[in-house]
Amino acid sequence: MKEPFRVPIHPPGGPRSSPALAREEDEATKFFDRPCYEFNRSLSPGWNDKYCMHCRHYLTARCPHIDEFLEDVDDLTPE
Repeated sequence: MKEPFRVPIHPPGGPRSSPALAREEDEATKFFDRPCYEFNRSLSPGWNDKYCMHCRHYLTARCPHIDEFLEDVDDLTPE
């Protein structure tokens, strides 16, 4: 008789439920695949991965999320 497939069970506090891992995943997808994304055609097509940093409006006045990007900057004064 064939052994049934079993889903591995991760104990509470294991790697899948780690708050640090959840934050890392949130940060990785925070600026990804937004409906306003338009690929920056000055980049090679291989860069078209839907990340905001490759959007044609990234860090411009036309970006509807510019305030979110600027929140991640510690010091806005020029050097």
